[in-house]
Amino acid sequence: MAREIHVISPKDNTGTVISRNMAKGRVVEMELDGAIQSIEILKDIPYGHKIAVRPIRQGDTIWKYGLSIGTALTDIQVGDHVHIHNIESNRGRGDLYQVATAKEAL
Repeated sequence: MAREIHVISPKDNTGTVISRNMAKGRVVEMELDGAIQSIEILKDIPYGHKIAVRPIRQGDTIWKYGLSIGTALTDIQVGDHVHIHNIESNRGRGDLYQVATAKEAL
């Protein structure tokens, strides 16, 4: 199985697309939590962008590489493109970083 989605940390709810063939409707297999899972691509996703690998609820922290990178503005389904249209970045925002850090401690 060729890796097409790269997930670093077990807490990540997003993965990085490392394939140039992430077209809507395609089904890809990936390893998540030690098991092979099939994910249907819900929208075309460009190389290097994020894809949801777990269901994400509005207000949830977005995790990538084991780090909080933002907050979901809407519910995001597995296989959906995760980008500026559905997350608010917490990069450079100390107020959002503190909220995400507090959630992580729970």
